Amino acid sequence: MPNEIFCLGLSYGEIAVYSYLLYRENRKSFQCYPSYKTIGTALHMSRNTVSKYVQLLVDKELISTEPTSIFTKDNKKLNGNLLYTILPIEQAKQYFYKHQLEDFDRAIADDKRRKRIEKLNKQAV
Repeated sequence: MPNEIFCLGLSYGEIAVYSYLLYRENRKSFQCYPSYKTIGTALHMSRNTVSKYVQLLVDKELISTEPTSIFTKDNKKLNGNLLYTILPIEQAKQYFYKHQLEDFDRAIADDKRRKRIEKLNKQAV
């Protein structure tokens, strides 16, 4: 597990799911495909909770997912598990820092707006 993971503001659930995916990944392809049920059983989480944390990890650019298909013995095509790809940690760090800067810029703009309104209110009195 990369040390940087603890500097990205992840919840314990996100860290747990990410850790499990790292545990299950193929070290050459950086991919794995456990089901939500398998992950949930291993981490004592419901499928819905696992799904939520997987989506958060995708949003934070730590992993990518893509659907897979399987074929039954009678040649019917069914949905398979998601294929998870563990993305480079640098990508997630850049995403995190970019959003931190955006939040900071937003806070500065809000503060300037608040001060301008206060100034206008004082002038009106």
